[in-house]
Amino acid sequence: MNRTVFKSKIHRATVTHADLHYVGSVTVDLDLLDAADILA
Repeated sequence: MNRTVFKSKIHRATVTHADLHYVGSVTVDLDLLDAADILA
């Protein structure tokens, strides 16, 4: 059994780029991921 657990959340971030033809993906700056303790 696999279980997904969220341990961090990025809240009130500003979107700086969007690609309307690529569904379901975002790019997050590595410094922001590190500050939120999210693995890249």
